[in-house]
Amino acid sequence: MIQLFNEGVWLVGGRPVADMDGDKTAGRDKTIAYRIMNAHDKAGEENKFRLKFDAMMSHDITYVGIIQTARASGLKAFPLEYNLTNCHNSLCAVGGTINEDDHVFGLSAAKKYGGNFVPTNLAVIHQYAREAVVGCGKMVLGSDSHTRYGALGTMGVGEGGPELVKQLLNNTYDIDKPQVILVWLEGAPRHGVGPHDVAIAMCKAVFQNGFVKNKVLEFAGPGLRNLSVDFRNGIDVMTTETTCLSSIWATDGKVAEYYAVHGMADRYKCLQTENGAYYDGMIKIDLSKVECMIALPFHPSNAYTIKEFKENAADILALVEKNAQEQFGGKVSLNLADKVSGKDVMIDQGIIAGCAGGLFENLCEAADILSGKSTGNGYFTLSTYPASQPLMMEIVKNGVAAKLIEAGALIKPAFCGPCFGAGDVPSNNGLSIRHTTRNFPNREGSKPGQGQISAVALMDARSIAATAASGGALTAASDVDYNVTKYEYHFDGEIYKKRVYIGFGKPDEKAELKLGPNITDWPKMTQMSDNMLLKLAAVIHDPVTTTDELIPSGETSSYRSNPLKLSEFALSRRVPEYVGRSKDVQAQDRARRNGDVSEEIKNALSKVGDAAALAKNTSYGSCVFATKPGDGSAREQAASCQKVLGGDANICYEYATKRYRSNCINWGIVPFTIDKDTAFDYAEGDFVFVPGIREKIRDGAEDIPAKVITPAGVKDITLHVKGLTEDEKTILLEGCLMNYYAAQNKEGK
Repeated sequence: MIQLFNEGVWLVGGRPVADMDGDKTAGRDKTIAYRIMNAHDKAGEENKFRLKFDAMMSHDITYVGIIQTARASGLKAFPLEYNLTNCHNSLCAVGGTINEDDHVFGLSAAKKYGGNFVPTNLAVIHQYAREAVVGCGKMVLGSDSHTRYGALGTMGVGEGGPELVKQLLNNTYDIDKPQVILVWLEGAPRHGVGPHDVAIAMCKAVFQNGFVKNKVLEFAGPGLRNLSVDFRNGIDVMTTETTCLSSIWATDGKVAEYYAVHGMADRYKCLQTENGAYYDGMIKIDLSKVECMIALPFHPSNAYTIKEFKENAADILALVEKNAQEQFGGKVSLNLADKVSGKDVMIDQGIIAGCAGGLFENLCEAADILSGKSTGNGYFTLSTYPASQPLMMEIVKNGVAAKLIEAGALIKPAFCGPCFGAGDVPSNNGLSIRHTTRNFPNREGSKPGQGQISAVALMDARSIAATAASGGALTAASDVDYNVTKYEYHFDGEIYKKRVYIGFGKPDEKAELKLGPNITDWPKMTQMSDNMLLKLAAVIHDPVTTTDELIPSGETSSYRSNPLKLSEFALSRRVPEYVGRSKDVQAQDRARRNGDVSEEIKNALSKVGDAAALAKNTSYGSCVFATKPGDGSAREQAASCQKVLGGDANICYEYATKRYRSNCINWGIVPFTIDKDTAFDYAEGDFVFVPGIREKIRDGAEDIPAKVITPAGVKDITLHVKGLTEDEKTILLEGCLMNYYAAQNKEGK
């Protein structure tokens, strides 16, 4: 089904060839990915790209913080197309008026600075980009990790908010030149197999081994002609879950037709692989061998064929239960054994939603499967969320909506909530199957600290519909006899023309920002001190720690515009004691800066030197240790909340994603790593003293001696900070990106 080739591959005569000599640099420049990145590079350096993007995308749990940060750093007008969508906070049921206050702020910012504003429920962020923003050869930066438009010939990159701030202030996105992996497609999908099946199978093949981490995926091959554009989009958006940096696909007549249907024919270009292109590895996918898949909690890579899962359901679900016990520290039990009933596995809920599931062909084929059938009047429920109002209009006109409703499915507005726990939260101990992007812990709305837990498995819309038609008994769509209706898609652009505010290029400096009572400025951040004393406030030894665990999603989304209130939720579902511990450290450091050194600081520093002398120029901050933090969402709040609470550093063996590490740097959190053979057996409450940290960061030292202070004594440890750019060094020294820009403005740069 999927083969990995961890060796260089050349494209010769339209076919991949290994074991060939040649100029790899020149060959890499022939890839579609490098042709696009070279066109956006502003430096021309040998090993690094400094990129400026054509457009940006943000939704309503990120744009307020981004604009507030840019505003504090001297923003006058948006220098590039910036699209503000409203698809995340549109249905959160907490906080009174504050969700709509954010939306009003967004529109006022679009008017003041010259941006585009997409009102609530009109489209989910990535569907709007597909329908109105993309262009072959363009690059789009988004403050959402699923910023992926490669199937439309557009390179999308999902990053934390500070990287968007840099673009707003006319700076560049700086990365080491990435490797490119060829994804070679052959064959055609079987009846009943959908894009999520292919995507889940790919995640299973490459996530755990890090095969594509921080690399660019380039899709090509003869199998491409057998995939519709919707099918391609459905695979492409899930490339984020492989931990790749970005993705790009060869384009063809089907993509040209897509652009024409959406009124963007002039944005189409034929992007094809070139003879002599070099790739650093290859993923070969035989589409004809992909089966209907299910990704079980708690990751899209925890995948099985539905057939394999059903044959071994009791044993596999027991592993999921054990994983839940380990992840939640025994605080809550997930009991899924009762879902097995004879040869069936009974499901409680089905969801088809968002940028992955709520696409036209997914909904149409789900309707074909459900036509004339019933979802039943038992515990199982089915909800569908078309990804945009134009798409909703089309399924109303062609009868697909009627088929879904007649079968018992609910149709809801464009909303991303089911993907991050802010909508359709299952019952306690419920098992939900979803065509959405993620099934991490808590993303379905669980609150383990309050004894509430449910679980999400990812599946394709087709198999979800087949399961619904079976009354909730898990069913692969490939096992169902149905006919696929070929619907022609008609895009109604008037819907956007009548509601979207298009202000790019028309800033009005006289327009006033409308700031609701929950929208607050960032608290003052301090510069890095000469030395650093860290207290371990959270020690997590899970294989991977997601951004959802660092700052939960769901109801916290309403507080994304209030840094102080949001920080109260940091690690609340993983290490509930973290906030209190960090606040205590922060209070002690504030007192230290005023000359009142606590006994805790004195005692720790006395183990490594003259406590009185060291206290004058040694900061005291909290620190998170995690084995591999930062998988998942691009949300900057995973780092900024730590900083707001006085966090000074992370220590880990490796960072799960480049974007989380960048978020740490941009918020003044030193992204330390340690060697993988170093046993980090220290406990919460232990200390790490890093002497001369300011000088070492300034001078570019990558190996930094430090001391771990425990009740058993003092031990030496070596911390690493690899590959910092000059700008990143300065950002850390200044204390955060905002301070960096404030210093530049003060110096008149």
